[in-house]
Amino acid sequence: MKKLHIAQLPTPIQKLEKLSNELGKNIYMKRDDFTGTELSGNKVRKIEYSIQYAMDQGYDTVITTGAIQSNHARTTAAVCAMVGLECHLILRGNVTEFEGNFFLDTMFGAHIHIIEPDASREEAMDKQKEQLQQAGKQAFLIPVGASDALGSYGYIDCLHEINEQEKEMDIQFDSINVAIGSGGTYAGLWYGNEQSKSNRKVIGYSVDNTAEEFTADVIDIVEDLDDEINDFSTIEINDQFVGLGYGQTTDEELLFYVEFAKKEGIILDPTYTGKAFRGFISDIKSGRYEDEENILFIHTGGLQGYTKEVRDRIQRLTK
Repeated sequence: MKKLHIAQLPTPIQKLEKLSNELGKNIYMKRDDFTGTELSGNKVRKIEYSIQYAMDQGYDTVITTGAIQSNHARTTAAVCAMVGLECHLILRGNVTEFEGNFFLDTMFGAHIHIIEPDASREEAMDKQKEQLQQAGKQAFLIPVGASDALGSYGYIDCLHEINEQEKEMDIQFDSINVAIGSGGTYAGLWYGNEQSKSNRKVIGYSVDNTAEEFTADVIDIVEDLDDEINDFSTIEINDQFVGLGYGQTTDEELLFYVEFAKKEGIILDPTYTGKAFRGFISDIKSGRYEDEENILFIHTGGLQGYTKEVRDRIQRLTK
């Protein structure tokens, strides 16, 4: 499968020394927040495949969707600017500040279409595609998060990258842990792990939907990749740390992110990685990882999630 080569890969794996000493486990973090600056995070691994496919098939325009502060939308806009494709973003929600990823989307020249918080993203994309086709454009649709079989190849690659890094580091991880927000990242990791015939667990921490919903999404993606897979019993998704829901944070969560930044010098984003990592640490403390020694967590990026509203709350909480 062809792809673009624009992400800074392989991303490093770092041991979290202070946290490891504190919890009595060897805790490592794969820094997929290091994939680039404009492109930072997990989304670019998937978009490399989606945009290459669009170009190869002769499309001149890309349409995708996400929340107002979507990392995926910002990455898509950046890559489209790099390769010269017209980009249309269907962003769902209410605009309160011209900031973060929403601001960067406009810098990359994307055409922004705002829809109501309860509107269908898929219907809006289809309508936009029809309008563009009437204007003579050839538009390619990329689903939210690029979470389809095509995009998941990016995290099949990531799993094989981890295999090579294990050899270089002379270590074997007992589990790989990651946030799950639309399913494609987890699906790629899980399928790559199955291909590798590894005994590692791949554990996803939901940031919005239930474990049942995400399990169904992952199975759909994997079946599109490989229709001979029929055992999905090792899919493991934890939905106990969703909190207030997608993109919403509690004061307790924000204080956890601040304390971790002080401890390890790493910023966890408040939408994906932060929520998942907090759940991951809570599970270690409760004994869920009792039989594991070397544990890997993937940082999927998202620094732009620190909007003015979130920053103001942190300032109030830490006075």
